[in-house]
Parts: sequence; structure tokens; C-alpha cells
Amino acid sequence: MSKATLTAVFIAFLLTSSGAKPNGKNKKPKQAVPAIECDMRAGKINLSEFIVKCPANCRETKEKVYGTGVFASISSICNAAIHSGVITNSGGKVIVTKMAGQMIYKGSFANGVRSLSLPNRRESFSVSGVHRPETGTIIRRQPHVSSSSAAFSRVQPQSERKQHTAQSNPAFARRDWPHPAYTRPDWFSGTRRPTDSSQSVPNTGSKWSRMSTGDPAALDPRPDNTEYEYQLYNFGQYSPAPEHKPPSETSSPVPEVLSQGDSNCKVDIAFLMDGSWSIGKRRFEIQKDFLVGVSQVINVGVAGPMMGIIQYGDDPVTEFSLKHFSSSIDLTPAISKIVQKGGLSNVGKALSYINKHFFSDANGNRGGAPNVAVVLVDGWPTDEVEEASRLARESGINIFFVTIEGPDENEKQNVVETNFVDKAVCRTNGFFSFPIMSWFALRKAVQPLVKRVCDTDRLVCSKTCLNANDIAFVIDGSSSVGTGNFRTVLQFVANVTQEFEISDTDTRVGIVQYTYEQRLEFAFGQYNNKADLLNAIKRINYWSGGTSTGAAITFAADQLFSKSKPNKRKIMIVITDGRSYDDVRAPALAVHRKGVIAYSIGIAWAAQDELEYIATDPDRDHSFFVDEFDNLYKYVPKIIHNICNEFNSQPRN
Repeated sequence: MSKATLTAVFIAFLLTSSGAKPNGKNKKPKQAVPAIECDMRAGKINLSEFIVKCPANCRETKEKVYGTGVFASISSICNAAIHSGVITNSGGKVIVTKMAGQMIYKGSFANGVRSLSLPNRRESFSVSGVHRPETGTIIRRQPHVSSSSAAFSRVQPQSERKQHTAQSNPAFARRDWPHPAYTRPDWFSGTRRPTDSSQSVPNTGSKWSRMSTGDPAALDPRPDNTEYEYQLYNFGQYSPAPEHKPPSETSSPVPEVLSQGDSNCKVDIAFLMDGSWSIGKRRFEIQKDFLVGVSQVINVGVAGPMMGIIQYGDDPVTEFSLKHFSSSIDLTPAISKIVQKGGLSNVGKALSYINKHFFSDANGNRGGAPNVAVVLVDGWPTDEVEEASRLARESGINIFFVTIEGPDENEKQNVVETNFVDKAVCRTNGFFSFPIMSWFALRKAVQPLVKRVCDTDRLVCSKTCLNANDIAFVIDGSSSVGTGNFRTVLQFVANVTQEFEISDTDTRVGIVQYTYEQRLEFAFGQYNNKADLLNAIKRINYWSGGTSTGAAITFAADQLFSKSKPNKRKIMIVITDGRSYDDVRAPALAVHRKGVIAYSIGIAWAAQDELEYIATDPDRDHSFFVDEFDNLYKYVPKIIHNICNEFNSQPRN
């Protein structure tokens, strides 16, 4: 009996040995906490819920983990716990809860552990910490967050609100907090002030017609911050900073707040704020207040959303990255210190910047959290966005556009790229775009925007092994296959295709059928939704003829992979039932050198040596053989698993 099996038996014995008390009361048995090894899988322990103690340094063992949040039962318990952030690499106690199997387990990188993707399993499990506090903030310094705050601020007269603020929160009376930029902007009043002539230029029909001179002297003095507190309460989750007393007046030092954040909104968000001169100084301050409101509502924390800000004008610059702040309280003063940089509104350049530089492990990208970019635009971009946004989407970035005071009919002639929002966002269904009629209505978008960016089920551009590919099927249509078997091959192709997310910015599929000659059945992107693609596969007609596999591989390289998108993984799946009449080694080597990942599937009389030549190394992961066409279906999950395993093992971006 192996050491792992003995450990599993011992754990099961400890966890089931305690029963009902002799007095007949059905008390919950006290759970034991046995130590386990790093390689212990959840499926080895036949209990629905139990507690284990993980040793230190499990991350160094690189035991396999499959899934994110919910893990396949063949995963290492301890490495799943590290991946989820329940424990660190120093070990600790973990609660394991079994649950039903999942159709797909998506891999990710988190906390130093790379989890893998996997198709359907019969059993899953989740992990949580022992004595874990409720979701939200682990309070070391108690911030005040009250659901009644907004109601209080609405019913109290302004004079009473001011008195309440001064008495209960002396920090608000301090001259150094909040920053002067935090005080109430005009837009909170709900009415737009007339803009005096010193702050604007005549309307010339161009973007610059709405440009403020930016004279600081023209800004209204705003010494009273009580109304600012009131409006942030109306955002929903504002919590005023607690009083800081001198060390001599406190019984113990006040430690920092360690925020866990909202675990139901685990996303990495980049806000691209418009710093162009056309926005003006006053609207730039409104934009900052909007970002403060978002940061308060979204509840930033290490187990929830993380937030960074890029300011763009002529060129983009990172104000702070994802890793700089781990709580909304810390974000608030950081946003207030942002200084307008000016320039044009080069949104395309900013999107290229975040795609290449912002979402990286070095900048705090967590891998297991969807990447979101929210672009705020005053009017319209001054450069083209289509190509930059396409590349960003194909890297897995979910793009939202918030356009404020867009071009009117007289200004549309000055727009560089018409329909720029539809060209930039992830889907043209309205979910990813927010047209705001006035800067003074911007605050109304805070709650709806937060709700959407936290809806991870609808963040469709997150890059995974299922939506990051150009897949070419190269299908043998020779006479030895026969009509019936050819339909079986097409069903196999459809079953593999069914597992992927199909669209122009997700996975694309192309098919070549070959005999002595080659025929392009359809190209990448010809069918951009799954239903149309599956119907097209069914409509492919059997050809019949000889078997020239080498020429077919070269044809696929020329007709399909030469048109592959830059950020797509190029995958070729060759299906053949016999030895080729021409050489396959040279064509296969040529596509390997172009970065194509090649799989070979041989049936019946296929030549093993040719299958190995076609397949990418190692052969055992990319070359398969079945004795009958009817057994092809068995390799669908294996191929999906290997594609995902290979994807997850590569560095992100």
C-alpha cells in the first residue's frame, strides 16, 4: 500500500471516528485536523467536508491543480488552497468541501501556483480557511461602513450633517484631509453652472471648442467638504477615515487596514482617464471624483477587485499599477493627487500601452482574475482605436467605453474614426458602452458601471485556452475513408469545436480537406458564431481520392496560418487513415518553425512514423492513434486537456 493511500485511510479514520454522544444528543462531532502531504488529492478522501493541515513549501512541489475557485477532485488540496489564497506557502489548516463535477475547469495563475484547465470530471471541491472572517475587510483599524449612511445623509438637514461630521469624525475638520481636490465639485448639485467667458473658447465645431483654459484662478474655492461626504455616501459604500490620535493619546498603535475586498468581484481593472487639454481643469476634477466614487463602491481588496489608473493625452502614463493599493481607503488620497497632463486624446495609443505593459505579473496582474479596461473619453478619441483595441481584446482584456458629451451633428465630421465605440468594445450589445450626455450626469454611472465590471460571467474577452486560438483541421478525404467514416470524422471535428468559444475575437476555426489535391472548406473567421460554424462542418461533402498529407499541410500553412491573427495560438489538427503518398517531414517541420502547434490523429492504417513527424514534440502529448473511426470520440477530452495544459504552462502576455 502506497504512502499516500495510507495517509488517506488515516485521515478518513480520524474524521469519521467521533460519533453521537452517549447522552443521545446529536452534537456535531469535533473535526480532527490531521497533517497531510502536499500531493494529497481531494478525491482520495471519501468525505463531503473535512479539515486538513497542509505542510510548508507545497508550492515548490508543483503538484497539479485543475480549475479556479472550484477544483477537480484530482487536484492537490494544499496547492489548490495556496492558489485560492486560503493559505500561504508556509502551510496551514484548510476546510475542504466536496461538490458536484463541472463541465469545464478553467486554469489560471494565482499566488505563485499555475492551475490547469480540464474537461468534465465527476467530482469537484472548494477550499476555505478555518475561522475565516466574513467576506469584506479584515479589520485591523475599523473603518465605518454602514448601510444606513446614505439614508442618514439624505434626511439630515445640512447644518446637522455638518455638525455630525465635525463631532464624530474630526478627520474631516483637518485641513490636510481630504485633499482640496476632494471638496464638493459643482456637478454634485445636479445643475450645470454657466461657464464664464474666461474658461471657454468659441464653439468652432471641433473637439477643442469645449476646451477650458485651465486657469486655476477660475476654479471656485471649495473650503467646505461636508457635501462631498454626503455625496460619497450616496455612491453606496463610502466610509470616512477614522480619527488619528497622537501616539501619546492611544493605548496601542493603530495598524493598517488589510482589505480582502469583495470576493464576488475578483477582477483586475485599469481605468484610462482622459487627461487631454480639451477636458479642462474643472471636468478633470469631476473625472477624479467619479473615480473616487467607483473605488469606494467597488470595495478594493486582495481577494476582490484590484484597481490601477492610466492617464492618457499625447502619451499614456501609469499613475499607479494594480499592485500599489490594496484598499479603497488607500486609493482615495492617491486619486486626489493626480495632476492633469494635457495633450490630445490618443485613446488608441493608450490601449496599445495597457496591452503591452500594464497587465503583467510585474504590475500586479493576478492571472486568475479577468482583465478589465474602462476608458473614459471626453467627446471622442483623436487617433484610431480599432486595431489597438482588437489586439487588446485578443489578449483577453475586457474593454468598456464611457463617453461623456460625445460629438453632436456639427462635430461628427471631426471624428477621426466613426463608430469608434463599437470598434473598440468587446461586444456591440450595449453592455460594454456607457454614453453619458453630460459631465454632471457622470456620477449616475458609478453603480451601473461597477455592477457590469463585476459581472464576471459576462466578461467575454478574458483570455483562456478556449478563446485564444486559430485552429485548422486538416482532414483526409481519401477513398479509403468512405462516406460513413467521413461523417464520423466530421462529428469528431464538431465535438472538438463545441468546446471552444467561437467569435472573431475568440477562437476561430478553418478546415482543409485533402486527397491528392486540397480544398479550403472555409477560412478563419468565415463563421463567427458557434451555431453557424457547426452547421458549416455538417455541410462539408466527402471528396474521395488519394492521400497527399504533406501537400495538405503546406496548403493549410499558405491558406490559413498565413492569415492568422498576431495574438492567436496557431493549432493544426491533422486526421488521416493511411500512409501519405508524399513526404510529410519537411512540410511539418516548416509549420513547426512558424509556431504552429501540430496534433496528428491516425486511424486504422495510418503510419506511426508519419504521425510522429507531423506532431509537435513531445509526441505523446500531440500524436494519437485509434484502430476504428468509431473510437475517435474518446480523444476529444484528451485533446482539449492538452491544448489547455499547454496554454496554462506559458507565461501570460
